[in-house]
Amino acid sequence: MIKLLARIVLQIFFKVRIRGAFPVQVPERLIVLANHQSFLDPFLIGCFLPFEMTWIVHSTIAAKWHFRQFLRFVPHLVVDSANPMAMKAIVHLIESGKRVCIFPEGRITVTGSMMKFYDGLAFLQAKTGAALLPAIIDGAVYSTVSRMKDPFPLKRRPVVRVTFFPLVNLPEPVGRTGRLRRRNASNQMRKFMEECWLKARPESTLFSSFLDAMDLNGREAELMEDIRFQPQTYADVLKGALALGRLVSRLSREGETVGVLMPNATPAVMLLLGMFAQRRVPAMINYTAGVEGMQSACEVARIRTILTSRVFVEKARLTDKVSRLRDLNVVYLEDLRAKFSVFDKLWLILFALRHPRSCMRQPAPDDPAVVLFTSGSEGKPKGVVLSHRAILANVAQIRAVIEFSNRDKFLAALPLFHSFGLTAGVITPVLSGARVFLYPSPLHYRMIPETAYDRDCTVLFGTGTFLANYARSAHDYDFYSLRYVLSGAERLADSVRETWANKFGIRILEGYGVTEFSPVIAVNTPYFNRPGTVGRFLPGIEYQLEQVPGIERGARLHVRGPNQMLGYLLSEKPGELQQPVSSFGPGWYDTGDIVEIEDGFVRILGRLKRFAKVAGEMVSLELVEQMAALASPSKTHAATAVASDRRGETIVLFTEDSALKRDQLQAAAREAGMPEIAVPRTVAFLDKIPRLGSGKLDYVTLAEMAQVTLTRPPPVPEGAP
Repeated sequence: MIKLLARIVLQIFFKVRIRGAFPVQVPERLIVLANHQSFLDPFLIGCFLPFEMTWIVHSTIAAKWHFRQFLRFVPHLVVDSANPMAMKAIVHLIESGKRVCIFPEGRITVTGSMMKFYDGLAFLQAKTGAALLPAIIDGAVYSTVSRMKDPFPLKRRPVVRVTFFPLVNLPEPVGRTGRLRRRNASNQMRKFMEECWLKARPESTLFSSFLDAMDLNGREAELMEDIRFQPQTYADVLKGALALGRLVSRLSREGETVGVLMPNATPAVMLLLGMFAQRRVPAMINYTAGVEGMQSACEVARIRTILTSRVFVEKARLTDKVSRLRDLNVVYLEDLRAKFSVFDKLWLILFALRHPRSCMRQPAPDDPAVVLFTSGSEGKPKGVVLSHRAILANVAQIRAVIEFSNRDKFLAALPLFHSFGLTAGVITPVLSGARVFLYPSPLHYRMIPETAYDRDCTVLFGTGTFLANYARSAHDYDFYSLRYVLSGAERLADSVRETWANKFGIRILEGYGVTEFSPVIAVNTPYFNRPGTVGRFLPGIEYQLEQVPGIERGARLHVRGPNQMLGYLLSEKPGELQQPVSSFGPGWYDTGDIVEIEDGFVRILGRLKRFAKVAGEMVSLELVEQMAALASPSKTHAATAVASDRRGETIVLFTEDSALKRDQLQAAAREAGMPEIAVPRTVAFLDKIPRLGSGKLDYVTLAEMAQVTLTRPPPVPEGAP
């Protein structure tokens, strides 16, 4: 009767959806493990379980009179987390055969995401040997009985999903001391609950997820703006997306890949959402790749139509390059405006804006969503086809480990053709309810810090090079509002990390990813952070390590996960999906990176393609660049290798430091304990080392320059005959 009454109360406060199956045989020693989003969480768990539980209640909660009335009807144990005997009391309770429910966070969330896990509560399972019944509560945080406050979106009757998972026994935590074992148990349980949270998310597509975010945050909530400084609400973005999607649907077929040549601006995001809604697949063209690079991308993906903006093409000085593209229909968005008829406007106002889900050409989660192209930093770019499921999985993985909400404002300066810029910089905030400021270029080193200050941004993404230049140009107070600064796409130099910490008081969180994984694979977080590494693998990522002959330290990384691409588009077979090859079989992806894994943290040692075989030994070119950074920390350096008859390969170091000499590199190598064989034979000065549009070093061009450098005859001394 009590459970029946509790269910009625729950239906008053929530729209409850229960998922998962309960165990047929319930062990005597059982811990129900759940995240904590609201004051009614115990009822969300307890009134749907087919067995009786004893509740672990904190003394501060039990002291409140209204909770005491509820506790009269349920078995419970009042504990004080400050009392060292509290854990012993819970252990005795479990060992006596009582089934208990614990919230390892120890408190209701005030961030919207999972909070700190207490070591003692997490260690209970290891101490008692009890089985765990995981439960994930999703949606109660949006209720009025949560601890979230304005401007967090609160609903009177939010949809709440409670997902129960099969019984599990986590491995015994290891550690030299009891304290370390308890901390490892807490970390292990936290990672397990993050994976459960990821699995509990419902299936969806990108446009549907955008509509869900709009329903949650409200149509009039501000969503984005660009350098025109005209804030756009969810309703404004929806209106633009529906209109552009309708126009694009007349230029292409369902499932067709259409090129998108656009800067970071609100019309570009509207265009992408409109194409998602109409089952068109945008292929993000890298406009910094030159005519041949853009032409190659179009041929690989079998693109017939490119959508762009005349204003953008003119301001970016791309008119000549676009005119030289062959066999393509270039459509300017400005010209489409005149084709939006009166009938289209009536359709938009009277039907589409009111019933946007009815206007969708609903794709399947595994249908292609977008085509991106690899950076081409070490070879010819490939088309990477990402599905709706993969991109949404990566957004969910990121949000499982880092808390974002509508209180945040992203500064998105990385280009949309860059996977990091698209998924992390734009799609993540749009689906999280956070606002986003779209800036057209990451190269404006003086303007981006000023923009971050002027628009009160809280989240900034960038490469190590970009972050170094922002720090050099910024005022000490420009980044006062930033909560998160995340670095990816290239190794983050220690000097950059220290500069941000000392000048701005900000800890940079370094991550790692590849375009083929939408792109994030691992990242440091406020909860798990170790400088010098790229963090822990995201929930759902599996990995294998392959030893490489000749490389003593580290192993080759192979991964798989829910955010993995559908396949490649290669120039050999344009338009046909090709699966990557891995020595571990189908479904695995060979990253080509040499890594070490320490306590779950991933340390990137280098790319296999970026090892040179010098005199029979494997030498990391990234180690050479680190050596140069020690000798000249304020300048940029890049190492490459050229075939040599005498030594197998010869290392050439390009540097922007005209004073850097080989003897300085030798001294830096000795001081750091680096092998002498890693010291480059040739040091060449460049005013500016070439880079790709994503900010990565252009190693293809550097390799060609190195070949010329070594084959060039030595200069004749002045005065010689």
